[in-house]
Amino acid sequence: MKNKILLTVFIAILSSISIKAQKVYYGNIDGEIDLGMAPYVIRVVSEAEKNNADAIIFRVNTFGGRLDAATQIKDAIIGTKILTIAFINNRAISAGSLISLSCDKIAMAPGSSIGASTVVDQSGNKQSEKYQSYMRSEMRATAEKNGRRSDIAQGMVDERIVIPGLVDSTQLVTLTTDEALKYGIADVQVNNLNEVLKDFNLQGAEIVRVNENWAEEVVKFLNNPIVSSILIMIGFFGLIAEIKTPGWGLPGTVGLIALALFFGSSYIVELASGLDIMLFVIGLVLLALEIFVIPGFGITGIAGIILIFVSLFLSLVPSGPLLDFDTISIAIIQLTASIVAAFVLILILAKFLPKSRTFSKLILADEERAEQGFVSYPSEKQLIGQKGIALTTLRPAGTAEFNGKRYDVVADWEYIEQGSTIIVLRVEGVKVVVKKVNEVVVQ
Repeated sequence: MKNKILLTVFIAILSSISIKAQKVYYGNIDGEIDLGMAPYVIRVVSEAEKNNADAIIFRVNTFGGRLDAATQIKDAIIGTKILTIAFINNRAISAGSLISLSCDKIAMAPGSSIGASTVVDQSGNKQSEKYQSYMRSEMRATAEKNGRRSDIAQGMVDERIVIPGLVDSTQLVTLTTDEALKYGIADVQVNNLNEVLKDFNLQGAEIVRVNENWAEEVVKFLNNPIVSSILIMIGFFGLIAEIKTPGWGLPGTVGLIALALFFGSSYIVELASGLDIMLFVIGLVLLALEIFVIPGFGITGIAGIILIFVSLFLSLVPSGPLLDFDTISIAIIQLTASIVAAFVLILILAKFLPKSRTFSKLILADEERAEQGFVSYPSEKQLIGQKGIALTTLRPAGTAEFNGKRYDVVADWEYIEQGSTIIVLRVEGVKVVVKKVNEVVVQ
């Protein structure tokens, strides 16, 4: 008798230890599904895997959002071997239904709903068949993966799919909690988290609640279309200001920081790729060469600007099947609006800022003129009208010789071969501008 009591106590202790050892991670998929939510869900899954969690519960309450964000979240959930549970508390509409179907189990609170997953644009209008076909395949594959009815999953996207006893060919599938249980989409009905834990044998488990951290909040904020447009505008404002002024200053630094924030946040949410960032860096290098090394503004600077434009455009559009004319149009409008706003800002500042009282306190009002003896570089104005020889080919910059002395010169909108006789047209600061004389010096 005594041995039986000891055995019972021992088993109870082991059971208690086993229950306490269980660990459940708990995350929220709440509000609009955007690209800023994907890194958060990916982190929840990663931390759960790292800490050998027994299950992950996602409380779902959303009207949907971006399809590309939803597919990233779906991929992260399907990719884990940990038990995943969607706890639908109120609704899982549109992209929310795809995320819920990606979980191994679905628990729904009374009065909740799931479905209505037709892809629409920002105005609420139905997107093209290309989008609908993609969404149907995602819903079908996800339902099949977890043993749920694929016809009902597709019927949430396409009203033409008939589900006898549920919808005809004119209605989308949106299920209540009772209907979801009846048709095998949901597994259990629950009222709260404790009931979810009980129904899946997780009662007594340690609950690790994971909330969005400040970095994920910042990424979500920076990827807001309005904020990203402002970052692009500030970036272009800084670059244009540096092109129009000598050297490098505060506007260019601020512009680079804004563009770095834009590309960094876009890279985290998988909008910008490594290639996009590489194109931007190459464009920036070419632009810097044009500003600091190559006199004038030519093909190097133009190529740099084109690469920067292309990299920004590619970072605004998703890749894969979600890329269509509407998406491209929105990206073009967003990019164009940012550039126009940057030019307008420069014009406004150029016109009004010098006249403002605040600006006048930041600058030296007295002017130091060259005729008064103030110069920042040696003047070569004595060369104007003199003839010399092009020691190198001028494309348009190169080296020439005048009176036995070598000078750096720039051709005036022409290509001048080595050995040609040239004449100095004008001197602009440190730039000596020349043109070819119609005679060739024989060396």
